[in-house]
Amino acid sequence: MPRAVYVLALGIFTMVTSEFAVAGLMPQMAEGLDATVPQIGYLITAFAVAMAAGGPFLTVALIRLPPRTALLTLFAVFLAGNVLAATATGYPTMLAARIVTGVACQAFFGVGISLCARLTRPEVRGRAIAVAMNGLTLGTLLGLPVATLTGERFGWRAAFWTITVLTVAAAGATLAGVPRIPPTGGDGGFRQELGVFRRPRLWLVLSTSTLIIGATFSAFSYFNPILTGLTGFSAGTVPVLLIAYGAATVVGNHVVGRFADRHTALVLAVGLVLNTGFLTGFALFAELPVPAVLCVLGIGLAGVTMNPAMATRVQRAGNAGPLVNTVHTSFITLGIILGSSLGAVAIGTWGLRAPLWLGAVMALGGLGTVLPDLGRHRRRGLGGERGSPSAADRLRAAEDHA
Repeated sequence: MPRAVYVLALGIFTMVTSEFAVAGLMPQMAEGLDATVPQIGYLITAFAVAMAAGGPFLTVALIRLPPRTALLTLFAVFLAGNVLAATATGYPTMLAARIVTGVACQAFFGVGISLCARLTRPEVRGRAIAVAMNGLTLGTLLGLPVATLTGERFGWRAAFWTITVLTVAAAGATLAGVPRIPPTGGDGGFRQELGVFRRPRLWLVLSTSTLIIGATFSAFSYFNPILTGLTGFSAGTVPVLLIAYGAATVVGNHVVGRFADRHTALVLAVGLVLNTGFLTGFALFAELPVPAVLCVLGIGLAGVTMNPAMATRVQRAGNAGPLVNTVHTSFITLGIILGSSLGAVAIGTWGLRAPLWLGAVMALGGLGTVLPDLGRHRRRGLGGERGSPSAADRLRAAEDHA
């Protein structure tokens, strides 16, 4: 695995830590910015909307730059946003900071995943994406607790200054560890990048990612009230369970990465079946601590961990360029927004179990969008889903390595 892939994981870890920091510092930030806790919650929504809506436009602006230059530019924008957050004296300034960092974060994901594809052979792209996406899972497992602990000990501004320092370190590692390669040029230029969106199958594939992530976040967003209000765990126990959930995502990400290239559709289908089962089980047995914990861990193993397979499938349906990968991340973010917002509506209407049932329904919908691919590969025979690279993939790989 090229060293640059691990450097990209560090960059993604930095971005995700900043994204999640607000969730762990709501009371302190509300007091420091003279705002209400719900207003601080809107900062999370603003970050997600900025990612989904603004990231692709920033990617288009950088598409003709060499990948390393584009990444360093995004680090500079992200750094400016975090400095603005650390020095914010009022809510409007913090809101602007979160929008800036959200746009940069989304574009970084797209450019970074595209670079993974260029640096590795087509048959191991899924594994490379899994390594890079360890930055996401470790951000959930370690980044959020570290940011929260820093904010509680030294004030919420210290958390953003810590992320600022981490951003500088990740940018330095990118400068030293990511090779200088030319932009994708005509093969990945803007017209070809845009042209792939005329393919109906690409939109179906993108919708799969939205449903997978939406199903997971409809439950994950409300683990705390469900585990305390229905299962009966104390508030102090929930962070431990969330750490266990984060550890499960690390394990699941590694396993999915191993099989994402050779059995892409099968991995997604199995993951969706398992996630449907765990979400349904959680809804049925939420009052029982042992089944509830097992279902939480199962959702961690089979939820967001589908990212390597999702990205591999999108690249095969479209291409491995930065715009396709950024738009894919926008669809993932759309899943987060839909899952969390519809889950809130469901709780208000039907109670705490409702987002779990909602997640199960979304997972079944996602399975329906994968079944056509699974049937097509089965008709091709056992060798059809082995991730054999296309002629275009082989040519691109040869050019990149040359």
